[in-house]
Amino acid sequence: MSRDARVSTLIGIGHFLSHFYVLCLPPLFLAWQPAFHVSFAQLGLIAATMSAVTALLQTPVGFLVDRHGARPYLVGGVGLMAAAIALMGLAGSYWQLLALAALSGIGNSVVHPADYAILSGSISRERTGRAFALHTFAGNVGFSVAPPVMAGLIWLIGWRWGVSLVGLAGLPLVLAVLLQSRILTDAGQPVRERGPAVAGHKLLLTRPMLLFLGFFITGSMAGAGLQSWLITVLHQVHGIGITAASTVLTLYMIGATLGVLVGGSVVDRTPRHLAFTVVVVTLSALFTLVGGYLPLPDILVAAVMFAAGLAAGCSRTPRDMMVREASPPGEVGKVFGFVSSGLPLGSALTPVPFGFLIDQGHPELVFALVAVLLMVSLVCAALARGAVPRAMAVPAE
Repeated sequence: MSRDARVSTLIGIGHFLSHFYVLCLPPLFLAWQPAFHVSFAQLGLIAATMSAVTALLQTPVGFLVDRHGARPYLVGGVGLMAAAIALMGLAGSYWQLLALAALSGIGNSVVHPADYAILSGSISRERTGRAFALHTFAGNVGFSVAPPVMAGLIWLIGWRWGVSLVGLAGLPLVLAVLLQSRILTDAGQPVRERGPAVAGHKLLLTRPMLLFLGFFITGSMAGAGLQSWLITVLHQVHGIGITAASTVLTLYMIGATLGVLVGGSVVDRTPRHLAFTVVVVTLSALFTLVGGYLPLPDILVAAVMFAAGLAAGCSRTPRDMMVREASPPGEVGKVFGFVSSGLPLGSALTPVPFGFLIDQGHPELVFALVAVLLMVSLVCAALARGAVPRAMAVPAE
């Protein structure tokens, strides 16, 4: 394998495990509820704790990655995350599970800032887009396979052995990163005698970085809204059966996953990342409105929502590339740690208000709000891109 391929594989496996561990917990809830005599709300707090700790720590970890290098943090983060999941198999109380979820969140917080710093510094410039795409694709696959794999392991060997096994599966990656560490190069450090005009904490509070954060939050809100409520809304608005509506959601997710690879291939061939993002996000919004409001046969609804997911997925890699291009040398870890914290934040903000709309008898408004959020994300992206040259200008000698 080429150096680029080996780097992408190592980092992709780590991202796969990160996402896998997040969604391996929900299938365990049905086993944990009688085992620990707790409510489902308390079990939900376990998943919420893991995600909240990850979101809160990503930015501070990004500063550490930029200061000390990404490799030791990647090894420590993946190792801590894997060990915490494995130890859940030995838990004797609910509070032990909650503490282990927090530890797993600490480990998980390392993944995004460390991954993007290594990819930015290790991958050839002409392949960066595809490397970013494979990174996102691997994470999406981790989300997709975690529930059925975990459910199968629970059925075969029980929940304790099952969760311990998937936790221990992360340890070979730690060894692989250690053995291959010579090919992992961090993004370049800033030139100390000049440095970027804006750096550190001040960099994250500049207009473009705050707008990129808004881009990530609003895009995540739109995606989470559809993923959480598409089945319910299609059933109530179009009378589509639960099984058929579930198939539509599956096709939407498949489209979004495949779109990541398409977007990665395109951005390596054109520098017009914003223009490409505008096109595909606008198409995603239009397809969402068509699927939501036009009286189409079930099969056409499925096709249109697949296209909506495909277009949305195409926007993921140019989004990441725009952030990378806006990051001064040596600031990549903190920038990606900061802006990518908008992904779990956006996912947390959407389900409750969308559910409120459905409770009030207006499920059709979910499609309109998703389209509005997608267009707001474009406004954030365009304003952020336009502000980058001024905010990141390096002072003349």
